[in-house]
Amino acid sequence: MNIVKRELRAHLKSLIIWSVCILLFTFMETSEFSAYHNNPEMAAILDTMPQAMLKAFSMSGANLTTIIGFVSILAVFFYIMLGIYAVLLGSSIISKEERDKTAEYLFTLPVTRRKVIVGKLIASIILCLIILGVTGLSITASVMKYNPSESFYEFLGLMLLAIFIIQMIFMSVGMLLASVLKQYKKSGSVSIAILLGTYILSVMIGLSDKIDFLKYFTPFKYFEAVYIVNESKLELVYVLISVVVIVGSVFGTLIFYKKRDLHI
Repeated sequence: MNIVKRELRAHLKSLIIWSVCILLFTFMETSEFSAYHNNPEMAAILDTMPQAMLKAFSMSGANLTTIIGFVSILAVFFYIMLGIYAVLLGSSIISKEERDKTAEYLFTLPVTRRKVIVGKLIASIILCLIILGVTGLSITASVMKYNPSESFYEFLGLMLLAIFIIQMIFMSVGMLLASVLKQYKKSGSVSIAILLGTYILSVMIGLSDKIDFLKYFTPFKYFEAVYIVNESKLELVYVLISVVVIVGSVFGTLIFYKKRDLHI
């Protein structure tokens, strides 16, 4: 428990900064919805754009004149932003002991490396849940004046669940990379490169059906907002793949960090 509290305090500043950024982004973007609200002419804008481009950026079939359609377009931005937060958190929470030269102090205490990792994992999940809560509350507060329907809140709940799963994927991958890479300074940049690479892959898949089979390698294709709007559910196969990746990465972290030579 002391490790969890220590990590929560250490990452409080970054949590506040990211939360403020999420709040500003949400209110700035949803304020633009007033121009689209119940305006058929604005709905025609998407019809003039190439379908391949709309599919690439997860905008195909979205109705900009409804709040649920408008927020569904913003979903991918929330996936990216909270994914970046999670992957940086995962990599830094493991590597910071070496970066801050506190590894020697930490491991002179009567705690095993396994206990340290479990404590850091719990703290990371709590931090991700907090910023996810900020995201959900900011979206809810920003759309209240449009009297969203019950279906919108159902969609929002599923979207937040999808975001949390994506957070856990990238957080666990970030932790694994920080445990495996010999140079701890590279873990953050490699983690970001993987996240951006998977997003670019999702865009390329949208542009060409010939590489559609690669969708299993990018979490940004797992929970497309338009599918959630239409089906009111998450696809089970992608949830299972996500669980396998998360569990595998966590176990990998426990194994590799236990064997890691720490730079003191």
